[in-house]
Amino acid sequence: MNTTIFDTPIIKTLARWLSIIVFKFSGWRTQGQLPDIPKFVMIAAPHTSNWDLPNMLFAAFIMRAKIYWMGKETIFRWPFYHVARWLGGIPIDRSKSNDVVKASIQQFELMDRLILTVPPSGTRKKVVYWKSGFYHIARGANVPILLGFIDYRRKVSGVGPLVYPSGDLEADMKVITDFYADITGKYPEKMSEAEVISSP
Repeated sequence: MNTTIFDTPIIKTLARWLSIIVFKFSGWRTQGQLPDIPKFVMIAAPHTSNWDLPNMLFAAFIMRAKIYWMGKETIFRWPFYHVARWLGGIPIDRSKSNDVVKASIQQFELMDRLILTVPPSGTRKKVVYWKSGFYHIARGANVPILLGFIDYRRKVSGVGPLVYPSGDLEADMKVITDFYADITGKYPEKMSEAEVISSP
C-alpha cells in the first residue's frame, strides 16, 4: 500500500483538528469507537453523494483511523491521482471484481494492520442491490466487517458493531440490513437496498 496522509504526523494532526472544527461548525458529530483489532473490512454506507468521501475522511481523522478506501478509477485521473492515493484511495476497475477481491485478500495477508473501507453499493447512483465483494474479502481474509455509516438525517458519521462472516451470507446480511434500516443518505432516493447479489 502507498504512503498516505495518515503516515505524516504533523499533517495528520492538523487534519484532525481541521476535521473537528468542520464537524463542530456544521453540526455533525461522530459516534462509536473503532475496535481494538489490527485488521478489518469497513462498510461505507449509504453512498449517495460526492460529499460522502470528505465526510468519511473527516470522521476518520477525528477517530484516528488510518483507512484505505476503494473508489472508481475516474476519481484517480490526472490531476487528482496522487492526491487521491495520498488520502488512502485505491482505484477499482469495476469490470474485474474477482481480481479486486483476490488482491484485497492478499493485502490483508501482507500487512500487519489494515482498515479497508468499501462502499458496497459500488456507486453513488441507485442500484438494486449491494455488491457482495466486501463480504468475500472479509471471509477470504478471515477478518470481521465493521459497519461504518454516514447518517445525514441525524448528522452523525461513525461506526457500529462488528460482524464476523460465518459463511452464511443470508444470515449475516440480515444482521447488516437491520443495522442500516434507519440510516439515511444525503439523497435518500438514491439509496440502495442493504442486500447483496451472490457474486462479488
